[in-house]
Order: sequence, then structure tokens, then C-alpha cells
Amino acid sequence: MSELAENPRRALHWFRNDLRLGDNPALARASTAGALLTVFVLEDNADHRPRGGASRWWLHHSLAALQANLAAQGCSLLLLRGDSRVLVPALAEHLDCDLVTWNRRYGAAERGTDGAIKQQLNRRGIRAESFNGALLYEPMEIRSKAGGPMRVFTPFWRACRALREPAVPLPPPRSIPGSPVPPGEVASLTTLEDFALLPSAPDWAGGLRASWTPGEQGAKAVLERFIADGLAGYAENRDRPDLPATSRLSPHLAAGDISPRQVWHSLSRAVLEGRSRASERDLDKFLSELGWREFSYHLLFHFPDLPHANFQPKFDAFPWLPDEVALRAWQRGKTGYPLVDAGMRELWQTGTMHNRVRMIVASFLIKHLMQDWRAGEAWFWDTLCDADPASNAASWQWVAGSGADAAPFFRIFNPIAQGRKFDPTGDYVRRFVPEIAALPDEYLHCPWEAPAAIREKAGVRLGETYPHPIVPHDAARERALAAFKAISAAESDAD
Repeated sequence: MSELAENPRRALHWFRNDLRLGDNPALARASTAGALLTVFVLEDNADHRPRGGASRWWLHHSLAALQANLAAQGCSLLLLRGDSRVLVPALAEHLDCDLVTWNRRYGAAERGTDGAIKQQLNRRGIRAESFNGALLYEPMEIRSKAGGPMRVFTPFWRACRALREPAVPLPPPRSIPGSPVPPGEVASLTTLEDFALLPSAPDWAGGLRASWTPGEQGAKAVLERFIADGLAGYAENRDRPDLPATSRLSPHLAAGDISPRQVWHSLSRAVLEGRSRASERDLDKFLSELGWREFSYHLLFHFPDLPHANFQPKFDAFPWLPDEVALRAWQRGKTGYPLVDAGMRELWQTGTMHNRVRMIVASFLIKHLMQDWRAGEAWFWDTLCDADPASNAASWQWVAGSGADAAPFFRIFNPIAQGRKFDPTGDYVRRFVPEIAALPDEYLHCPWEAPAAIREKAGVRLGETYPHPIVPHDAARERALAAFKAISAAESDAD
């Protein structure tokens, strides 16, 4: 490496999904320069998937928090909008930088963009360095015994744990040698408000504002609350949507407000030092959830079509029954199944949904309503604050049975039984489906089974105040199983 690269005069750090100062290896490297500038590009690259509405809302507030944190260090965050393949090399050259840093991304289009930018920078005599700021283990590190990508979670996670302990997170840079933008116009510079990331007509983000504080400080506060109140009992309670038993860290991880290394080591230290009453089982269970995120990125890296193509090709022949009316009822939380409706309304109001309920509503859309999993994945992409290109796609394909290490298709969640088991007192359903809240617990998850007199007393008029079930469970289950048997038979005949 040249002396110039070792001791850069002026560096540019390109923020992407790493909107934090702590445990940011690319920023740490750039801060060793004599002068540092930072940039965020709202990418309009044609081959990049546009962010969904909830992610855009989160991005606005996370960027605002990052701007404030950098300003406190005397460093500016430049904002650009457009094709990053054009903007980043041009900006680096205009600013007379000799080093550009970023943390790696793992989708095919993003990797292609980063490779093209690195080539352009090198041609201009500017060094580009990239780092792992998003994962515990990079996808290229974990291989099967045959040398290929791994397709089953349990051996994948076992291989990760055997490889090494995740690296200790880096502290924030002691100083960030901010530099004013040199004289001369940078035509593409814009403002956060000009990004127009916030909804305005109408402003549907009231529930998001009430539920979340995006940014690095918000992430730290959520992590500390989880250590104090949520980690103990996590293994037992994590499937209960009526209890505050989950971490609520996933949107912060998706935006890069916090890194998985920070989460891993903070939780592990808290248990080791006795600052949490959590058991080793609680800790291991939560760490395995981080492992599923890792596995999802492993799949996305090695199988880049994961968000839009069946991992198992036999599902290409699945006889979906496209139905806009049914899809809309599911999206609005008006299927007539209270647990499903509660989950979909939680999503719309807060930008998140309890993980157990995510599996139930996904199973319902795919198997009860026979809608293509991609329709559900697209809705989650738009409405989840934690919309993530790897986890979203891998999880939808897992539920559909079409993915890697997938749940078998014939695992069809019964939303009534699931409600009685995981929301036994009905607190979750009553919170999000208040029109049936007065029903006794016995009938809360199946209002149509309540005697007419009980429904009347509770103010529940099926078809008026609350819908009839959109499909009968038993008939829907049989229809789905018949469709699956048909494609399985066709696969067997082809063999």
C-alpha cells in the first residue's frame, strides 16, 4: 500500500446503511485522514429497489440524527440525490480526496454499483476501501464442506459459531477531522427536506412517531431497555405478542443505527456481568435470531434473485389465485380472523409487527388466500420500518415453503389456535381490533362462534362492525394442500 493511502490527506466517507459513529469501520478508517468529508446519496440508480414508505420515514429521522452527531464533531454530512455511480466519483474528485471509504452491501445490484465506483475511483487515482459494517460474518466466509453456499440454517449457524467470536465493536472515532467543502460549486448538493422522505398527503406517520426514535441514540436506548426488561425470559416469552418481550432493534439494525456486533457484545457482557437476569438459554435464543439475519444475507449474497424468484423452482408452477379484493382485505386487517387483522393493523399503525404474528399473517395470505408470497413481501417492504432486502425475502419464502430451509408447505397456521395459544387473554387483539374487544376471551379469536346474544351484548355485528371470515379455515387448508400436492406430483413425474 502506498504512503498516500496509509496517510491520506483528505478522505470521503460514504454513508449508506451505517448511519452511526460507533462501530463504523469505514468511518474509523476515513477519520485517520488529515481532513474528512462525509456524504449520503439517496440513490436513484435504475437497478436499485426503491425504499418503501416506512423506510423512507425512518431514513429521514436517522439522517437528521446523524447530521447532528457529526455537526457536534465539527463535520458536515453532504447530501446528494441521483445515480451514485456518477455522483460519488465526481464528488471525490471535486473535493480533491485521495481516499473514499464505505461499508459493504450484499445485494447484487448494490455490489455491482460499488464495484463500478471502485473502478472509476481507481482510474482517477483515488483509493477506495470497503469494510464489513453490517454483519457478524461475511457471506463469503461461511462455506459448506463441499465449498459451496449453505442452505440450511442450523449447520450454517453452527459453522459461524465455530469460526470465531464476532469482532469486538469499534468505539466512535476520538475525533473526526471535519473539513469545509472547498470553494467551487457541487451542483448536486441538496438538503434533507429536499429528499421529501416524509409523507405529507396524507401524513400517515403519526403511529410511527409515537412508536420510534430513529438514530444512534435511539438505538442505544432501545438496547438498554431490552437488557433491563426484555432479555430475561426471552426464550419463553418471545412468541407472545401481548407481552413486551422482543428487542425492537430490527429497524435500527436495518438502518445501521446500531451494528449487530454492538448488540451481540452488549447482551453477552450484560449476562456475564450479571446486569441482566437473563439465562444462557435466553441469550442463545436471541443470538440465534441475529443468526437468522446472517443466514438471510448469506442467501441473498449467493442467490441474488431471492427477493423475486422462488428458491425452489418447483414453486414456479404453484397455482396462485390472484385476487385484489382478498389482498386488500388482508392489507387493511379486515379478514375476519382477529389475530391476522391485529397483526396487519399493528403493521400499518406502528411500522412493525410481532415476529410470531408475521409468520401467521404470511401463512394466511399464502395458504388461506392462495396469494403469491411476492405480494406479501412487497407490502411488508413498503410498510415495515425494518424492511430489509435479505430478511424480508428469506422469511417470506420460508413461510411459503419455497425457500431455503423452509417450513414445509403443509405447515398451515390455524389463526384461531395460534391466537388462543399466544394471545391467551386477548390483550394484543383487543389493542388493535377494538371493535370486538367486549367479546369474552372464549370467543375473541373466533367471533362467528359466539352465540348471537353474546355478540349483541358485545356490540359485534358480523358483516357490519366486523367482517365475516373471508374464507373458512378448514376449506382453505384443504385447498392449499391440494395445490401443493399437485405441484409435488408434477415434480415427481418430471423426475
